Amino acid sequence: MSGLRTPLTRRAFLAGSAAAGLALVPGCGAPAPAAAPALRLRPAAMTLDLAGTPARTWGYGTVPGPEIRLRAGEVLRVQVDNALPEDTTVHWHGLAPPNAMDGVPGVTQRPVRPGEEFLYEFPATVPGSFMYHSHVGMQLDRGLYGPLVVEPRDEPLAYDREYVLMLDDWADGLADHTSHRGGGRPPPPPVDPRDVVSFGGRTYPALLVNGRPPQDPAVLEGRPGDRLRLRVMNVAADTGFRFAVAGHRLTVTHTDGMPVEPVAVDTVRLGMGERCDVLVQLDRSGGAWQVAAQPEGRPGLGRAVLRYTGSPVSTAPPPDARPAELDGRLVGYDELLAVDPLPLPAGGPDRVFDLTLEGTEISGQSYPDADPLPVVEGQRVRLTMRNTGAKWHPMHLHGHHFQVLTASGRGPVKDTVAVPAHGGEVTIDFLATNPGRWLFHCHNHHHMEDGMVRLVEYRR
Repeated sequence: MSGLRTPLTRRAFLAGSAAAGLALVPGCGAPAPAAAPALRLRPAAMTLDLAGTPARTWGYGTVPGPEIRLRAGEVLRVQVDNALPEDTTVHWHGLAPPNAMDGVPGVTQRPVRPGEEFLYEFPATVPGSFMYHSHVGMQLDRGLYGPLVVEPRDEPLAYDREYVLMLDDWADGLADHTSHRGGGRPPPPPVDPRDVVSFGGRTYPALLVNGRPPQDPAVLEGRPGDRLRLRVMNVAADTGFRFAVAGHRLTVTHTDGMPVEPVAVDTVRLGMGERCDVLVQLDRSGGAWQVAAQPEGRPGLGRAVLRYTGSPVSTAPPPDARPAELDGRLVGYDELLAVDPLPLPAGGPDRVFDLTLEGTEISGQSYPDADPLPVVEGQRVRLTMRNTGAKWHPMHLHGHHFQVLTASGRGPVKDTVAVPAHGGEVTIDFLATNPGRWLFHCHNHHHMEDGMVRLVEYRR
């Protein structure tokens, strides 16, 4: 068993969705005749097998939840049947739905109460690698998440096989973390803290790749000469990762689902909420190779295994084998060139916000006692973020894509950007074209629960 589900087309997903927490339900109201039936997600208590250790958690039938895959322009229709003992929602991370479909309780919708249903329905117009997850409290820190892939009408990339890899830090069923304030603190780093990249301050007893611990890794398979596409997604609550494949280079093709000019590197860094698509050329004669997710600023290793087929079976590397590529060439935002930059109007921005990230506050304020960021539809909006703290902050904007401003003038188009610690600064521009009230927050879920949130509010 590989531990990885075969990637699903929408047709196959619809055919098999009655399993693993999903089912088909008839359309609600009076949909157009061509409307597809809604997919059903059922968040509920479940048990996750962690290499023989049963861990009680919450999920959508599996961890990660079932892959949702559709083509650009199709309508996403998902009905949530809440079987949990508390409220829940689903947020479509990286997509830009109408405001009422964004899944933020108390801001865009009333939460889905226990025993209630809610239908999410909107067109998925932009292709890319996205995620879905609960946006209530620390529910994401359990198993309430899954991958969402929107395929382009015409795929420009050539590859033989594709895998989705979801990286996670895990405590549910293994340690007490009923509150985001719980959890142990890691030991002090052995070097100058300014040289340590760290996204969080808590320890997690397990690091998972596709819901599997290092002792029971997922397996990626390919033949010599194949080209693999890996959609790597960091869904962790408190951990940034470096990702690498032993013995192989990575060609970065997308960041947060948006295409960039290809860049060959050894390793990539993903803050929480970030995604990165890479191509891996299987140019070895065979063997089994470590696919590593190293947490930034703390010990441990998450992993999968890349196994060549059509060659003698090789022993998998030890769970803690650390690829040298993790210390190799690391791509930065300034090296990524957007294939399709945002159509930003000429001249400067219409609205500018200078924000300071201090601990878990934004410019000295904590949500909900924080000033909104007012914008007007049609404006070009600029956010400049300066991080004075010791932790990197992955800042995520709901409902929009933004462009990271770099010297090239063609910085990557993203929805989540990691702002370095100790004075790091990042500037982004976005177009205010999706009216509503939208969250802008740190995607360290502990920081978000502490109030590291602002609302972007459209006004007349």
